[in-house]
Amino acid sequence: MSEFDLIVLGGGSGGLASAQRAAEYGARVAVFEPGRLGGTCVNVGCVPKKVMWNAVEVSQGLAAAKEYGFDVQSRGHDFKALKIARDVYIKRLNGIYADNLSKKGIEHIASAGKINGPGEVSDSAGQRYQAPHIIVATGGKPRHPGIDGQELGIDSDGFFDLESLPARVAVVGSGYIAVELAGVFHALGSHVSILIRKNSVLRSFDSMLSGELMEQMAASGIELVTGAVPTSLSADAGLTLDTESAGRHAGFDAVLYAIGRDPNTSEIGVENTSIEVTRSGHIVVDEYQCTAERGVYAIGDVTGQAELTPVAIAAGRRLSDRVFGGQKDRKLNYDIIPTVIFSHPPIGTIGLSEEQARSQYGLNVETFTSRFVGMFNAITEFKPRTAMKLVVTGSDQRVVGCHVIGAGADEMMQGFAVAMTLGARKKDFDDTIAIHPTSSEELVTMR
Repeated sequence: MSEFDLIVLGGGSGGLASAQRAAEYGARVAVFEPGRLGGTCVNVGCVPKKVMWNAVEVSQGLAAAKEYGFDVQSRGHDFKALKIARDVYIKRLNGIYADNLSKKGIEHIASAGKINGPGEVSDSAGQRYQAPHIIVATGGKPRHPGIDGQELGIDSDGFFDLESLPARVAVVGSGYIAVELAGVFHALGSHVSILIRKNSVLRSFDSMLSGELMEQMAASGIELVTGAVPTSLSADAGLTLDTESAGRHAGFDAVLYAIGRDPNTSEIGVENTSIEVTRSGHIVVDEYQCTAERGVYAIGDVTGQAELTPVAIAAGRRLSDRVFGGQKDRKLNYDIIPTVIFSHPPIGTIGLSEEQARSQYGLNVETFTSRFVGMFNAITEFKPRTAMKLVVTGSDQRVVGCHVIGAGADEMMQGFAVAMTLGARKKDFDDTIAIHPTSSEELVTMR
Protein backbone atom coordinates (compact mmCIF):
# COMPACT_ATOMS: atom_id res chain seq x y z
CA MET A 1 0.00 0.00 0.00
CA SER A 2 1.41 3.41 -1.03
CA GLU A 3 1.47 6.12 1.62
CA PHE A 4 1.33 9.89 1.21
CA ASP A 5 0.75 12.97 3.34
CA LEU A 6 -1.97 14.22 0.98
CA ILE A 7 -4.16 12.62 -1.66
CA VAL A 8 -6.03 14.90 -4.04
CA LEU A 9 -8.98 13.58 -6.03
CA GLY A 10 -9.09 15.65 -9.21
CA GLY A 11 -6.45 17.23 -11.41
CA GLY A 12 -8.28 20.43 -12.21
CA SER A 13 -7.29 23.95 -11.25
CA GLY A 14 -8.20 23.65 -7.56
CA GLY A 15 -6.76 20.18 -7.09
CA LEU A 16 -3.48 21.01 -8.79
CA ALA A 17 -3.12 24.28 -6.88
CA SER A 18 -3.61 22.61 -3.51
CA ALA A 19 -1.31 19.71 -4.43
CA GLN A 20 1.52 21.93 -5.58
CA ARG A 21 1.26 24.26 -2.59
CA ALA A 22 1.36 21.27 -0.23
CA ALA A 23 4.40 19.86 -2.05
CA GLU A 24 6.16 23.20 -1.63
CA TYR A 25 5.87 22.66 2.12
CA GLY A 26 7.48 19.23 1.79
CA ALA A 27 4.35 17.07 1.77
CA ARG A 28 4.30 13.79 -0.15
CA VAL A 29 1.38 14.22 -2.56
CA ALA A 30 -0.57 12.07 -5.02
CA VAL A 31 -3.11 13.43 -7.50
CA PHE A 32 -5.79 11.13 -8.96
CA GLU A 33 -6.93 12.29 -12.40
CA PRO A 34 -8.12 9.89 -15.12
CA GLY A 35 -8.55 12.59 -17.76
CA ARG A 36 -6.50 15.44 -19.12
CA LEU A 37 -4.74 17.52 -16.49
CA GLY A 38 -6.16 20.99 -15.98
CA GLY A 39 -9.78 19.98 -15.52
CA THR A 40 -12.75 21.80 -16.98
CA CYS A 41 -11.16 25.23 -17.14
CA VAL A 42 -8.15 24.26 -19.22
CA ASN A 43 -9.77 21.65 -21.43
CA VAL A 44 -13.44 22.55 -21.98
CA GLY A 45 -13.92 25.82 -20.12
CA CYS A 46 -12.31 29.18 -19.52
CA VAL A 47 -9.14 28.76 -21.57
CA PRO A 48 -10.50 27.41 -24.89
CA LYS A 49 -13.54 29.66 -24.45
CA LYS A 50 -11.27 32.72 -24.23
CA VAL A 51 -9.57 31.62 -27.46
CA MET A 52 -12.98 31.62 -29.15
CA TRP A 53 -13.85 34.97 -27.57
CA ASN A 54 -10.59 36.40 -28.90
CA ALA A 55 -11.56 35.21 -32.38
CA VAL A 56 -14.75 37.24 -32.09
CA GLU A 57 -12.76 40.28 -30.97
CA VAL A 58 -10.63 39.95 -34.12
CA SER A 59 -13.81 39.69 -36.20
CA GLN A 60 -15.24 42.85 -34.67
CA GLY A 61 -11.94 44.66 -35.16
CA LEU A 62 -12.00 43.75 -38.85
CA ALA A 63 -15.54 45.09 -39.10
CA ALA A 64 -14.44 48.45 -37.67
CA ALA A 65 -11.19 48.67 -39.63
CA LYS A 66 -12.67 50.53 -42.62
CA GLU A 67 -14.02 53.26 -40.36
CA TYR A 68 -10.50 53.73 -39.04
CA GLY A 69 -9.14 54.16 -42.54
CA PHE A 70 -7.90 50.63 -43.27
CA ASP A 71 -8.60 48.90 -46.57
CA VAL A 72 -9.09 45.43 -45.13
CA GLN A 73 -11.11 42.62 -46.64
CA SER A 74 -11.97 39.38 -44.91
CA ARG A 75 -12.35 36.29 -47.06
CA GLY A 76 -14.28 34.48 -44.36
CA HIS A 77 -13.38 32.45 -41.32
CA ASP A 78 -11.84 28.96 -41.13
CA PHE A 79 -13.49 27.45 -38.06
CA LYS A 80 -11.60 24.18 -38.33
CA ALA A 81 -8.23 25.95 -38.50
CA LEU A 82 -9.10 27.84 -35.33
CA LYS A 83 -10.09 24.58 -33.61
CA ILE A 84 -6.81 22.94 -34.57
CA ALA A 85 -4.74 25.87 -33.27
CA ARG A 86 -6.81 25.98 -30.07
CA ASP A 87 -6.44 22.23 -29.47
CA VAL A 88 -2.67 22.37 -29.99
CA TYR A 89 -2.46 25.14 -27.40
CA ILE A 90 -4.53 23.15 -24.89
CA LYS A 91 -2.42 20.03 -25.42
CA ARG A 92 0.68 22.09 -24.68
CA LEU A 93 -0.91 23.28 -21.42
CA ASN A 94 -1.66 19.66 -20.46
CA GLY A 95 2.03 18.91 -20.88
CA ILE A 96 3.07 21.90 -18.80
CA TYR A 97 0.83 20.72 -15.95
CA ALA A 98 2.35 17.24 -16.11
CA ASP A 99 5.86 18.69 -16.06
CA ASN A 100 5.02 20.86 -13.05
CA LEU A 101 3.80 17.84 -11.08
CA SER A 102 6.94 15.94 -11.95
CA LYS A 103 9.20 18.83 -10.96
CA LYS A 104 7.54 19.06 -7.56
CA GLY A 105 7.71 15.32 -6.93
CA ILE A 106 3.94 14.87 -7.05
CA GLU A 107 2.72 11.45 -8.19
CA HIS A 108 0.05 11.57 -10.88
CA ILE A 109 -2.19 8.51 -10.76
CA ALA A 110 -4.08 8.31 -14.06
CA SER A 111 -7.23 6.90 -12.51
CA ALA A 112 -10.34 8.04 -10.72
CA GLY A 113 -10.01 7.72 -6.96
CA LYS A 114 -12.57 6.37 -4.51
CA ILE A 115 -12.51 6.91 -0.76
CA ASN A 116 -12.77 3.56 1.04
CA GLY A 117 -12.87 4.97 4.55
CA PRO A 118 -10.74 7.09 6.89
CA GLY A 119 -7.44 7.93 5.22
CA GLU A 120 -7.74 5.40 2.38
CA VAL A 121 -8.34 5.74 -1.36
CA SER A 122 -8.35 3.12 -4.09
CA ASP A 123 -7.80 3.44 -7.82
CA SER A 124 -9.89 1.84 -10.57
CA ALA A 125 -7.76 -1.34 -10.41
CA GLY A 126 -8.34 -1.74 -6.68
CA GLN A 127 -4.88 -0.67 -5.55
CA ARG A 128 -5.03 1.12 -2.20
CA TYR A 129 -3.35 4.32 -1.07
CA GLN A 130 -3.24 5.95 2.35
CA ALA A 131 -2.94 9.56 3.54
CA PRO A 132 -4.09 11.42 6.67
CA HIS A 133 -5.40 14.23 4.46
CA ILE A 134 -7.66 13.86 1.40
CA ILE A 135 -8.92 16.73 -0.75
CA VAL A 136 -11.94 16.21 -2.99
CA ALA A 137 -11.63 18.48 -6.05
CA THR A 138 -13.42 16.44 -8.70
CA GLY A 139 -15.25 19.37 -10.27
CA GLY A 140 -18.50 19.14 -12.17
CA LYS A 141 -20.08 18.19 -15.48
CA PRO A 142 -22.69 19.82 -17.75
CA ARG A 143 -26.33 19.19 -16.84
CA HIS A 144 -28.70 17.79 -19.46
CA PRO A 145 -32.42 18.65 -19.59
CA GLY A 146 -33.82 15.11 -19.24
CA ILE A 147 -36.15 15.40 -22.24
CA ASP A 148 -37.01 13.01 -25.04
CA GLY A 149 -34.34 13.21 -27.72
CA GLN A 150 -31.83 15.03 -25.54
CA GLU A 151 -29.02 12.93 -27.07
CA LEU A 152 -29.47 14.89 -30.30
CA GLY A 153 -28.13 18.01 -28.59
CA ILE A 154 -24.70 18.89 -27.27
CA ASP A 155 -23.47 20.50 -24.07
CA SER A 156 -20.68 22.99 -23.44
CA ASP A 157 -18.12 20.16 -23.59
CA GLY A 158 -19.46 19.22 -27.01
CA PHE A 159 -19.08 22.79 -28.21
CA PHE A 160 -15.32 22.30 -28.22
CA ASP A 161 -15.65 19.15 -30.33
CA LEU A 162 -17.38 20.96 -33.21
CA GLU A 163 -15.38 20.68 -36.44
CA SER A 164 -17.40 23.30 -38.30
CA LEU A 165 -19.67 26.22 -37.52
CA PRO A 166 -23.36 25.25 -37.57
CA ALA A 167 -25.52 27.58 -39.65
CA ARG A 168 -28.40 27.76 -37.19
CA VAL A 169 -28.05 27.17 -33.45
CA ALA A 170 -30.36 27.03 -30.45
CA VAL A 171 -28.73 27.70 -27.10
CA VAL A 172 -30.88 26.50 -24.20
CA GLY A 173 -30.07 28.36 -21.00
CA SER A 174 -29.66 31.80 -19.47
CA GLY A 175 -26.48 31.70 -17.40
CA TYR A 176 -23.00 32.88 -18.23
CA ILE A 177 -22.09 29.81 -20.30
CA ALA A 178 -25.24 30.26 -22.41
CA VAL A 179 -24.65 33.94 -23.19
CA GLU A 180 -20.93 33.43 -23.82
CA LEU A 181 -21.36 30.61 -26.33
CA ALA A 182 -24.36 32.27 -27.97
CA GLY A 183 -22.17 35.34 -28.55
CA VAL A 184 -19.37 33.29 -30.10
CA PHE A 185 -21.71 31.39 -32.42
CA HIS A 186 -23.42 34.59 -33.56
CA ALA A 187 -20.29 36.67 -34.13
CA LEU A 188 -18.63 33.91 -36.16
CA GLY A 189 -21.65 33.65 -38.44
CA SER A 190 -24.34 31.37 -37.00
CA HIS A 191 -27.96 32.40 -36.72
CA VAL A 192 -28.60 32.05 -32.98
CA SER A 193 -31.73 31.64 -30.89
CA ILE A 194 -31.31 31.60 -27.13
CA LEU A 195 -34.15 29.89 -25.26
CA ILE A 196 -34.59 31.25 -21.76
CA ARG A 197 -36.62 29.44 -19.10
CA LYS A 198 -37.85 32.65 -17.45
CA ASN A 199 -37.76 36.29 -18.57
CA SER A 200 -34.11 37.28 -18.54
CA VAL A 201 -30.54 36.07 -18.76
CA LEU A 202 -28.02 36.24 -15.90
CA ARG A 203 -30.73 36.41 -13.24
CA SER A 204 -28.25 36.03 -10.35
CA PHE A 205 -26.33 39.13 -11.45
CA ASP A 206 -27.20 42.81 -11.13
CA SER A 207 -30.34 43.62 -13.12
CA MET A 208 -28.54 46.41 -15.00
CA LEU A 209 -26.15 43.87 -16.49
CA SER A 210 -28.93 41.52 -17.51
CA GLY A 211 -31.03 44.27 -19.09
CA GLU A 212 -28.16 45.84 -21.01
CA LEU A 213 -26.90 42.50 -22.31
CA MET A 214 -30.33 41.42 -23.52
CA GLU A 215 -30.79 44.73 -25.36
CA GLN A 216 -27.42 44.46 -27.06
CA MET A 217 -27.85 40.79 -27.93
CA ALA A 218 -31.21 41.51 -29.51
CA ALA A 219 -29.81 44.53 -31.38
CA SER A 220 -27.01 42.36 -32.78
CA GLY A 221 -29.51 39.90 -34.25
CA ILE A 222 -29.66 37.13 -31.65
CA GLU A 223 -33.22 35.86 -31.17
CA LEU A 224 -34.26 35.85 -27.50
CA VAL A 225 -37.10 33.45 -26.65
CA THR A 226 -38.36 33.86 -23.08
CA GLY A 227 -40.57 31.50 -21.09
CA ALA A 228 -39.13 28.56 -23.02
CA VAL A 229 -39.02 25.28 -21.10
CA PRO A 230 -37.90 22.47 -23.45
CA THR A 231 -40.04 19.33 -23.58
CA SER A 232 -38.50 17.36 -26.44
CA LEU A 233 -35.91 17.47 -29.20
CA SER A 234 -36.40 15.68 -32.50
CA ALA A 235 -34.63 15.39 -35.85
CA ASP A 236 -37.51 16.67 -37.98
CA ALA A 237 -36.54 19.27 -40.62
CA GLY A 238 -33.19 19.66 -38.98
CA LEU A 239 -33.43 19.72 -35.21
CA THR A 240 -36.78 20.72 -33.73
CA LEU A 241 -37.17 21.85 -30.14
CA ASP A 242 -40.60 21.78 -28.53
CA THR A 243 -41.31 23.83 -25.40
CA GLU A 244 -44.04 23.99 -22.79
CA SER A 245 -45.35 27.46 -23.57
CA ALA A 246 -43.08 29.06 -26.17
CA GLY A 247 -44.08 26.85 -29.08
CA ARG A 248 -42.02 24.83 -31.51
CA HIS A 249 -38.68 25.96 -32.89
CA ALA A 250 -37.36 24.11 -35.92
CA GLY A 251 -34.59 24.04 -38.48
CA PHE A 252 -31.56 24.04 -36.20
CA ASP A 253 -28.25 22.46 -37.13
CA ALA A 254 -27.18 22.28 -33.48
CA VAL A 255 -28.89 22.55 -30.11
CA LEU A 256 -26.62 23.33 -27.17
CA TYR A 257 -27.60 22.87 -23.53
CA ALA A 258 -26.16 25.39 -21.07
CA ILE A 259 -28.52 24.87 -18.14
CA GLY A 260 -26.07 24.46 -15.30
CA ARG A 261 -23.54 21.95 -13.99
CA ASP A 262 -23.71 19.05 -11.54
CA PRO A 263 -20.95 18.06 -9.11
CA ASN A 264 -18.87 14.92 -9.71
CA THR A 265 -19.56 13.32 -6.35
CA SER A 266 -21.59 10.20 -7.14
CA GLU A 267 -18.65 7.79 -7.56
CA ILE A 268 -16.00 9.03 -5.11
CA GLY A 269 -17.05 6.91 -2.12
CA VAL A 270 -19.06 9.47 -0.18
CA GLU A 271 -21.15 6.60 1.15
CA ASN A 272 -18.05 5.21 2.88
CA THR A 273 -17.58 8.36 4.92
CA SER A 274 -19.42 10.84 7.13
CA ILE A 275 -19.35 13.45 4.35
CA GLU A 276 -22.62 15.34 4.02
CA VAL A 277 -23.99 16.26 0.59
CA THR A 278 -26.85 18.51 -0.45
CA ARG A 279 -29.81 17.35 -2.50
CA SER A 280 -27.93 18.51 -5.61
CA GLY A 281 -24.93 16.39 -4.65
CA HIS A 282 -22.63 19.20 -3.54
CA ILE A 283 -20.33 18.47 -0.60
CA VAL A 284 -21.05 20.45 2.56
CA VAL A 285 -17.96 22.18 3.99
CA ASP A 286 -17.26 24.69 6.74
CA GLU A 287 -15.35 27.95 6.35
CA TYR A 288 -12.06 26.03 6.34
CA GLN A 289 -13.19 23.65 3.52
CA CYS A 290 -13.54 20.79 6.04
CA THR A 291 -16.19 18.13 5.45
CA ALA A 292 -17.91 16.17 8.22
CA GLU A 293 -15.29 13.42 7.77
CA ARG A 294 -12.12 14.16 9.72
CA GLY A 295 -9.15 14.66 7.42
CA VAL A 296 -11.28 15.04 4.27
CA TYR A 297 -11.71 18.45 2.63
CA ALA A 298 -13.49 19.71 -0.49
CA ILE A 299 -12.78 22.65 -2.77
CA GLY A 300 -14.06 24.04 -6.02
CA ASP A 301 -17.21 23.18 -7.93
CA VAL A 302 -18.02 20.10 -5.82
CA THR A 303 -18.88 22.46 -2.95
CA GLY A 304 -21.18 24.70 -5.02
CA GLN A 305 -19.46 27.80 -3.64
CA ALA A 306 -18.75 30.41 -6.33
CA GLU A 307 -17.96 27.93 -9.09
CA LEU A 308 -15.03 29.81 -10.60
CA THR A 309 -11.51 28.66 -11.37
CA PRO A 310 -9.69 31.37 -9.38
CA VAL A 311 -11.91 30.62 -6.39
CA ALA A 312 -10.99 26.92 -6.48
CA ILE A 313 -7.30 27.82 -6.81
CA ALA A 314 -7.43 30.31 -3.93
CA ALA A 315 -9.34 27.89 -1.69
CA GLY A 316 -6.90 25.06 -2.47
CA ARG A 317 -3.81 27.11 -1.78
CA ARG A 318 -5.17 28.50 1.46
CA LEU A 319 -6.15 25.01 2.58
CA SER A 320 -2.62 23.71 2.02
CA ASP A 321 -1.19 26.82 3.71
CA ARG A 322 -3.23 25.92 6.77
CA VAL A 323 -2.76 22.14 6.83
CA PHE A 324 0.88 21.95 5.75
CA GLY A 325 2.20 25.50 6.12
CA GLY A 326 1.32 26.15 9.74
CA GLN A 327 -1.00 29.09 8.95
CA LYS A 328 -3.74 27.95 11.30
CA ASP A 329 -6.31 30.64 10.46
CA ARG A 330 -5.76 30.66 6.70
CA LYS A 331 -9.02 30.45 4.75
CA LEU A 332 -10.79 31.98 1.79
CA ASN A 333 -13.12 34.95 2.17
CA TYR A 334 -16.01 34.38 -0.23
CA ASP A 335 -17.55 37.84 0.31
CA ILE A 336 -15.75 39.79 -2.44
CA ILE A 337 -15.22 37.74 -5.57
CA PRO A 338 -14.55 39.44 -8.92
CA THR A 339 -15.57 37.66 -12.09
CA VAL A 340 -15.96 38.31 -15.79
CA ILE A 341 -18.59 37.02 -18.19
CA PHE A 342 -17.05 36.81 -21.65
CA SER A 343 -20.23 37.73 -23.44
CA HIS A 344 -20.36 40.29 -26.24
CA PRO A 345 -20.04 42.86 -24.82
CA PRO A 346 -18.08 41.53 -21.83
CA ILE A 347 -19.23 41.97 -18.24
CA GLY A 348 -17.11 42.54 -15.14
CA THR A 349 -18.70 42.30 -11.71
CA ILE A 350 -17.53 42.37 -8.11
CA GLY A 351 -19.43 41.99 -4.85
CA LEU A 352 -23.14 42.49 -4.30
CA SER A 353 -25.74 43.33 -6.92
CA GLU A 354 -28.02 46.23 -6.09
CA GLU A 355 -30.78 43.74 -5.31
CA GLN A 356 -28.56 41.73 -2.96
CA ALA A 357 -27.32 44.88 -1.23
CA ARG A 358 -30.84 46.15 -0.60
CA SER A 359 -31.84 42.76 0.76
CA GLN A 360 -28.84 42.77 3.11
CA TYR A 361 -28.70 46.44 4.10
CA GLY A 362 -32.25 47.67 3.52
CA LEU A 363 -32.64 51.36 2.76
CA ASN A 364 -29.03 52.09 3.65
CA VAL A 365 -27.90 51.62 0.04
CA GLU A 366 -27.05 54.09 -2.72
CA THR A 367 -26.14 53.52 -6.35
CA PHE A 368 -24.16 55.54 -8.86
CA THR A 369 -24.56 54.79 -12.55
CA SER A 370 -23.18 55.83 -15.90
CA ARG A 371 -24.10 54.96 -19.51
CA PHE A 372 -22.13 56.06 -22.55
CA VAL A 373 -20.67 55.01 -25.90
CA GLY A 374 -17.01 54.14 -25.51
CA MET A 375 -14.45 56.16 -27.44
CA PHE A 376 -13.52 53.29 -29.77
CA ASN A 377 -17.02 53.46 -31.24
CA ALA A 378 -17.19 57.25 -31.38
CA ILE A 379 -16.36 57.19 -35.11
CA THR A 380 -17.95 53.85 -36.01
CA GLU A 381 -21.47 53.23 -37.22
CA PHE A 382 -21.92 50.53 -34.59
CA LYS A 383 -22.36 52.25 -31.21
CA PRO A 384 -22.78 49.77 -28.35
CA ARG A 385 -23.23 51.25 -24.89
CA THR A 386 -21.07 50.80 -21.86
CA ALA A 387 -22.94 50.81 -18.54
CA MET A 388 -21.52 50.97 -15.02
CA LYS A 389 -22.88 50.85 -11.50
CA LEU A 390 -21.35 51.31 -8.06
CA VAL A 391 -23.33 50.04 -5.07
CA VAL A 392 -22.44 51.62 -1.72
CA THR A 393 -23.73 51.31 1.83
CA GLY A 394 -23.40 53.04 5.19
CA SER A 395 -22.65 56.59 6.22
CA ASP A 396 -19.11 56.16 4.90
CA GLN A 397 -20.39 54.84 1.54
CA ARG A 398 -18.37 51.63 1.51
CA VAL A 399 -18.35 50.16 -2.00
CA VAL A 400 -19.97 46.71 -1.87
CA GLY A 401 -20.71 46.25 -5.57
CA CYS A 402 -19.06 47.26 -8.83
CA HIS A 403 -20.63 46.26 -12.14
CA VAL A 404 -19.57 47.05 -15.72
CA ILE A 405 -20.79 45.92 -19.14
CA GLY A 406 -18.89 47.08 -22.19
CA ALA A 407 -15.58 46.89 -24.01
CA GLY A 408 -12.68 46.55 -21.58
CA ALA A 409 -14.81 45.44 -18.64
CA ASP A 410 -12.81 42.22 -18.40
CA GLU A 411 -9.45 43.94 -17.93
CA MET A 412 -10.50 46.86 -15.74
CA MET A 413 -12.06 44.79 -12.96
CA GLN A 414 -8.93 43.34 -11.37
CA GLY A 415 -7.68 46.66 -10.02
CA PHE A 416 -11.06 47.63 -8.64
CA ALA A 417 -11.26 44.22 -6.98
CA VAL A 418 -8.07 45.07 -5.06
CA ALA A 419 -9.62 48.35 -3.95
CA MET A 420 -12.81 46.68 -2.75
CA THR A 421 -10.88 43.92 -0.98
CA LEU A 422 -9.10 46.67 0.95
CA GLY A 423 -12.49 48.18 1.93
CA ALA A 424 -12.57 51.18 -0.42
CA ARG A 425 -15.19 53.88 0.10
CA LYS A 426 -16.82 56.03 -2.56
CA LYS A 427 -14.58 58.86 -1.37
CA ASP A 428 -11.52 56.76 -2.20
CA PHE A 429 -12.82 56.31 -5.73
CA ASP A 430 -13.55 60.05 -5.98
CA ASP A 431 -10.07 60.96 -4.74
CA THR A 432 -8.39 58.74 -7.36
CA ILE A 433 -6.98 60.57 -10.38
CA ALA A 434 -8.72 59.44 -13.56
CA ILE A 435 -6.83 57.96 -16.51
CA HIS A 436 -8.08 59.80 -19.60
CA PRO A 437 -9.41 58.93 -22.09
CA THR A 438 -10.58 55.52 -20.88
CA SER A 439 -13.88 53.93 -20.03
CA SER A 440 -12.63 52.94 -16.58
CA GLU A 441 -12.25 56.58 -15.55
CA GLU A 442 -16.04 56.73 -15.26
CA LEU A 443 -15.80 54.61 -12.12
CA VAL A 444 -13.81 57.32 -10.33
CA THR A 445 -15.79 60.31 -11.64
CA MET A 446 -19.39 59.26 -10.89
CA ARG A 447 -21.54 61.77 -9.04
